Amino acid sequence: MAGFPTGVAVVTAVDADGTPHGMTCSSLCSVTLLPPTLAVCLRRGSPTLAAIQRRNFFVVNLMHDEARITAELFASGEADRFDRVRWQAGAAGPHLPDDAHAIADCSVRRTEPVGDHEVVFGEVLGAGVSEMPKPLLYGMRRYARLWTEAGR
Repeated sequence: MAGFPTGVAVVTAVDADGTPHGMTCSSLCSVTLLPPTLAVCLRRGSPTLAAIQRRNFFVVNLMHDEARITAELFASGEADRFDRVRWQAGAAGPHLPDDAHAIADCSVRRTEPVGDHEVVFGEVLGAGVSEMPKPLLYGMRRYARLWTEAGR
């Protein structure tokens, strides 16, 4: 699957004590439009997954094509990642407005264990799209920008 290009998201949540958590995720998809539902696949043992399971809310921040540094930061596991990016509290957790071209606040509807991961199904409570609609992609173990015929 490393050769399958996909969009890049940073999934975020807030723990019971208000501590923000987040991780880069390329295993996500839209499940249904009615009700609007997303699925994210998160590694068991992840502090982000633990925060999601405790609070039952999470945010999907879809990274735009100039947010590679943030995607790499949230993939690194660095403890101070939220000190190194601008973020703001949203309805379901931390929003990354400088780095995301779309943000969705989600409420957990169910989870399903699969191997060493947990599939989390979240109903979208609200979503917003920015002026930077070009997504950051990941495939072949590298980040890339979406190329279009018009060069936009």
